[in-house]
Amino acid sequence: MATLFHSHNSRSSALVTLIDELGAEVEIREVTIPRIDGSGGRDPANPHPEGKVPYLVDGDEHLRERGAIMLYLTDKFHEAGMGPLAGQPGRGAYLSWLFYYHSVIETVLLLDFAQVNHPALQAAIRDSSVMFGQLEAALSTGPWLLGERFSAADLLCVSPFLWFPDFIPDMPLIRDWVARCGARPSIQRTLARDAAVAAA
Repeated sequence: MATLFHSHNSRSSALVTLIDELGAEVEIREVTIPRIDGSGGRDPANPHPEGKVPYLVDGDEHLRERGAIMLYLTDKFHEAGMGPLAGQPGRGAYLSWLFYYHSVIETVLLLDFAQVNHPALQAAIRDSSVMFGQLEAALSTGPWLLGERFSAADLLCVSPFLWFPDFIPDMPLIRDWVARCGARPSIQRTLARDAAVAAA
C-alpha cells in the first residue's frame, strides 16, 4: 500500500482530499513540519529530503510536489475519473493546469503576499491580474477548470483560496468556483480530519 506523509492544515491537505475522492487505499501518516509561525519541527519519520509534505511512497517510487503526486495517483486510480489519461480528451488541459499551479498560481500569490514586485518577475510569470484572467477564462466555459468535469486540477488550483479567502478576487466566476469546490463532501471531511488532529 502507498503511504502519504501528511501534516494537518498544510499543502498536503489537498492530497488527503484527492485520496478521498479516488476511494484509494493509501495510508495517510501524520508527521510534523516546521510552520511559518515557528511551531512544529522536522520529523525524523518523514522521508522527504527537505522535511516537507506531501511525500508519497509507493514501493520503490518516491514522489514529492503536489502536482506530481496528483498526476501519479489519478493515473494509478483512474477508475475514479479524477484526471484524463494519456490519449483521452482533456489530458492536455489537465496537465497544463497541474503545472500552471506550481509555475504561476502559487508563485504569484506568494510574491503578492510577500509584497515582492519586479519587472523581471512579471515578464517571466506575469502577475495576479493575468493569472486570475486565465482562471476566469477557463471557468467561463464550465463549472470546473476542465469544463463539465471536476478533476484533481480543481483541487490543486483552488487550495490556496480555501485556506486564505482574502486571496479570492472580486470576480464572480472565481468566487463561485471556490464555493463549489469548498462545498464538496471530500473537502469538508478533510477539514474536519485536520481540525481533529490539530485539537488532539
